[in-house]
Order: sequence, then C-alpha cells, then structure tokens
Amino acid sequence: MTSFDVTLADIEAAQRRIAGRIRRTPAFGSPDISARLGRRTAIKLEALQIAGSFKVRGVFNKVMTLNDAERRRGLVTVSGGNHAIAVAKVAGTLGIDALVLMPKVTPRFNVDLTTKFGARIELCDDAAEAFAKAEAYAGKGMLFVHPYDDPAIIAGHGTLGLEFLEDVPDLTHVFVSIGGGGFMAGAAAALKAKRPDLTVYGVETVGAPTMTEALKANEPVTIRATSIARTLGAPFVTKRTLAAAKQFLKQVVLVEDKPAIADLNWLLQTEKLLCEPAAACVLTAAVQIAPSLPEDAVIGLVLCGSNVSLDDLDAWRREFALS
Repeated sequence: MTSFDVTLADIEAAQRRIAGRIRRTPAFGSPDISARLGRRTAIKLEALQIAGSFKVRGVFNKVMTLNDAERRRGLVTVSGGNHAIAVAKVAGTLGIDALVLMPKVTPRFNVDLTTKFGARIELCDDAAEAFAKAEAYAGKGMLFVHPYDDPAIIAGHGTLGLEFLEDVPDLTHVFVSIGGGGFMAGAAAALKAKRPDLTVYGVETVGAPTMTEALKANEPVTIRATSIARTLGAPFVTKRTLAAAKQFLKQVVLVEDKPAIADLNWLLQTEKLLCEPAAACVLTAAVQIAPSLPEDAVIGLVLCGSNVSLDDLDAWRREFALS
C-alpha cells in the first residue's frame, strides 16, 4: 500500500511560499454552533478565501515551485469546480496560460468565474474524458496540475491546518470534508503532526461516497456522484489520499443532502456566511457525532468554500421544501 508522502516540513515550507498570496482566513468561536452541538465549537472561515475556496492554497504552492521554463509550458487541469476557479485565478495573477477541461454538466456559475479569471475552457462529456484529454495535452508539453493527487497541492492545503491551530490551539476534534481527498490529506497531516492527540473526522455526502467506498475496498474505486454537493463529486480518490485517510482519520461520516442544505441555510442566517454544501456538511456531521464526544471537547469545523449561486440556493430550498 502506498504510504503518505507529505510532511510537516513540506507544509511549513508551503506556508512560507504562499504567504502574502492568499488570505489568512479568520477562525473564531461560534456561540450559536456551540449551543447547537452542546460543545465549544470554532469555525475556520475558508469560505472567505480568494476565489471562494481553499483551493488557491494548493495551486499557488504548486505553481510557485515551478521554474520559468515550466511556467511557459502552460497549465492544464481537470475540474468543474473550485480547482478550476483557483487555477484560473492563480494563472491569471502570475501571467500563465491555463486550460481547464470541464465536464459538460459544470454549472454556468463555475464556468463564468473560471473564464472571468482568465483561463481557457474545453468542455468534455465527463470527468473520465477530461482526465484522458489532460494526459494528452501533457504529452504535447503542457504541465498537468492534478486537482488533488499532487504533494505540492496537498502541502499548500495543509497550511489551513497550521492556521487553525495557531488561532484555536485547544482544538480536540476537527471535521473536514472530502472530495478527492487532497484537502483532507493536507489539513489532517498538519493537524496531526502538530497535535497527535487531536481527532480528525472526514465528511462525505451519501451521493458522493468516494473515500468511503475506497476504504471499504482498500483501494481507489470509481464512483458516479449524485450529490448536490458538486465539489465533493470527485470520480475517485487516489492511493495517496487513501493512505492519508487511513493514517489520520478516526472515521468518515456520511450525511444526507437535505440536512446539509438545511445547515447551509442555517449558517447563512445565523453566522451570516454563505457556504457550499461541501462546507455546510461538516456541521451536519458534527451534529451526529458531538453527543458522543467528551463535554470538554473543542470542536473545529472547516467551512471550506462558498462558490454557489443564489439560483442554486433557491433551487435547493424548493427541492427540499425548506422555508
């Protein structure tokens, strides 16, 4: 089995490398969530990050490790979500050509943001075709930036874990969502390296159980996601991110779409913060788990992104009959 290959030193180097390029997003205690969970709770507001999610951490770290010749080759990647938006933003900021291969079902909101930040887009029938085309472009000379299976990307994401502990040093239990697993891998590696006694939970929706199925099979499994939490809909995890889950996570908590959307609404109303379903689902998971935790537990919720449109929100509220 592949061992996990991103170290605390890699993450600390990434933190130095991307300093000043990203926002150091706030983290603070939430009285309302604490009251709901019955345990003191802090939230990390990565929903306020540049380009709307944690993804710029990894992409900036990756691109800033490239030499001039590599940058001139241009970047190609596969994503219909936050990674696409982040690659476009970073490439545009640094003056690098970027091509994003997107499934045709990608929401218009994401397409428009990716275009706004300066990337070229090529639509594909599905993620499998997009990955195949990315390999072909890489064979012609472009640099393929994998959305989650890259040590530099993962190390960049890990900088969030360092920040969270700096701001809330007494965290005991942290909830992080999982798509392809790169974000979870980096954040959990940082948290566990700094605080080995800290417990980390991964969170997935039942319609996007990519890591859950990989853990069952003890190897990556290709799934077809059906969840409305689109940014959790990676078609597979990788041996690297599976190794991280085995090494760092206590468990992966599965939640339904409807309560995740209800919690998205609740966070907007209560915390005045717009989140994606992929972010709100960590609250949904914490509601399940918190009663079993010690009364003096300090829960951390990573609210990882905010790239949703108001039209999405209206549609979900109607679909799930939420007032």
